[in-house]
Amino acid sequence: MSTVDPRTRLLLEAPIGRTLLRLAAPNVLVMVAQAAVGLIETYFVGKLGTDALAGMALVFPVVMLMQMTSAGAMGGGIASSVARALGAGRRDDANALVLHAAVIALGFGLAFSLALLLGGRWLYSQMGGSGVSLEAALSYSHWVFAGAVLVWLFNSLAAVIRGTGNMSVPANVTVAGVVLLVPLSPLLIFGWGPVPALGIAGGAIALLLYYLAGTLALAVYLWSQSSLLKPSLATVKLRWPLFRDILRIGLVGSISTVATNLAIGVATSLAGGFGPAAIAGYGTASRLEYLLVPLVFGLGAPLVAMVGTCMGAGLHERALRASWIGAGMAFAMTEAIGLAAAAFPRAWLSLFGADPAMLEAGTLYLRAVGPLYGFFGVGLVLYFASQGAGRLLWPVAANIARLAVAAVGGWLVIRWGGGLAQVFMAQGAALVVYGVVIAAAIAGGAWFGRVGWPCRTATLLRRIRPV
Repeated sequence: MSTVDPRTRLLLEAPIGRTLLRLAAPNVLVMVAQAAVGLIETYFVGKLGTDALAGMALVFPVVMLMQMTSAGAMGGGIASSVARALGAGRRDDANALVLHAAVIALGFGLAFSLALLLGGRWLYSQMGGSGVSLEAALSYSHWVFAGAVLVWLFNSLAAVIRGTGNMSVPANVTVAGVVLLVPLSPLLIFGWGPVPALGIAGGAIALLLYYLAGTLALAVYLWSQSSLLKPSLATVKLRWPLFRDILRIGLVGSISTVATNLAIGVATSLAGGFGPAAIAGYGTASRLEYLLVPLVFGLGAPLVAMVGTCMGAGLHERALRASWIGAGMAFAMTEAIGLAAAAFPRAWLSLFGADPAMLEAGTLYLRAVGPLYGFFGVGLVLYFASQGAGRLLWPVAANIARLAVAAVGGWLVIRWGGGLAQVFMAQGAALVVYGVVIAAAIAGGAWFGRVGWPCRTATLLRRIRPV
């Protein structure tokens, strides 16, 4: 392997645990910075009044769906394809994947733009928007989704770079963008000097300028001498096999993303049967689960690169070992947070409110589900590892199983006269199913053929020869 780039060699040969932790650090920084983007916007838009804040709240779930799809699902497919190409020594394919990723980003970005520009009023009305809050939602939505292509390009180019094992450049660009956004957002929302006050639309425009600047910065890096990849628009021809390699992972991963959001929605609906305080308590407590996602993503993104590179190089045993080490790290991290939340639930809940009924409902959730957060961490990090391996059937099946247990289990609890605590127990059981199904499938050889747990993996590894 004397011709292998040092960054690729790191993924193939360096100590797994230490390498994952070193690569994960900038990714966690990225996710904290991106979370800060949403908090900054929400803070300043909140100064415009309740209607503006409500309008933004209507649009937020759709923006999050676009973010999770472009960065997590399709982004994982892009990073996996690049990593496997580099691991297999297919440098020309890896270079060509940059253009293919950009074309996919343009297509999906335009699709989101058309869907929300044409159907936004109907969607937000169905979500409960009306009057001034609906108009505020449309003002914000029209601007954000008019520039949806920028969001997709930014996340796709960042995924390309992460696929090479470089986590620092996307992190640095994201943090620099947040520094730009802090003064830009209030400037455009409230105006100053010759700059007019644009209201809630100003927040959306500031967000798009953030993604525009970030996209340009990532593109400049990819075409610089520092980049491992050397893309060329003049010589690359679009090829269906390369599109297929990204889409077969990205599209399947999108199903998982939708299932995750539906599971949260179902739990919210079930809690709603016990009154507004139950909704508030569940919604406040479950924010902690959302916080776990970026933390696990910080570990999962380098795992995509490492597993993909090792699979491409034929180092299947190392790919599996990296996955289990990552799963152990994710379990320790998320389980510690869950146990702390279960032991001291009000330390988290009181950050968002002091209503006694809300605190009681949130406490029930954290004590029922918090101790099982480790299974969520294992399932999520193994989902990322499976993206790297290019094998997403079982992770998606596990997410659908989680949705089924959460929905059917919660419905049966209510039908049989159970209380809110029992509904939350069903949500905890769903997390256990999620983690166990993915782990058992990978242990049984799901990456290499039919599942035959618990003995099939070792047999398959003996039979498989590096490609």
